[in-house]
Amino acid sequence: MCNLYSMTKNQAAILALARAMRDSAGNVPIMTGVFPDFMAPVVRQAPDGVRELAMLRWGMPCPPAYGTQAVTNIRNTASPHWRAWLKPENRCLVPFTSFCEYEETKPRKTPTWFALDESRPLAFFAGLWTPWHGVRGTKANPVEGRHELFGFLTTAANAEVGAVHPKAMPVILTTQEECETWMTAPAAEALRLQRPLPDGALAIVARGPREDVPQPAMLS
Repeated sequence: MCNLYSMTKNQAAILALARAMRDSAGNVPIMTGVFPDFMAPVVRQAPDGVRELAMLRWGMPCPPAYGTQAVTNIRNTASPHWRAWLKPENRCLVPFTSFCEYEETKPRKTPTWFALDESRPLAFFAGLWTPWHGVRGTKANPVEGRHELFGFLTTAANAEVGAVHPKAMPVILTTQEECETWMTAPAAEALRLQRPLPDGALAIVARGPREDVPQPAMLS
């Protein structure tokens, strides 16, 4: 399960690769560690039909039978709970530069960061989003009211991720064509993208810290 990622590219790069026409996100900081319930940039089709970059909260509504915990990773897209959000208007692109899985080491797990290569190029997770009313945040600082939530799809792990976390990896989109398919195609076609990247497509770029802090030259 991927519950930590980084996004260190600028907004112009995200807008260009995602072909977004509007930036509603404000001033997005360099995010070396994005955790569940954080606000993070997402490219979505806004209610007025314009593709935009916006800040949403990470964690989709949980199926009622499983309580109220937010769902960050979505695997079973055949579930009736997720089926309603598979329409193009509820799909989104979640920009990232690296993501973390925890290796089962002793005495504690080791954060292990994956990216497309050492330069940490921009890519996207295939995501879903929805408006929602309720309480998010921490017990000490609850945020009640209307939220816009997102999560992203997972699939079987490829060789690199599987060596660290055998169960799953995020669904990753690396080209404009894949992004367009995810954002616009009928659900059956879009869900063909719910597959692992080919073996050899990812590299381990950091181990140990809970943030991935790239060199300054990689931040543009």
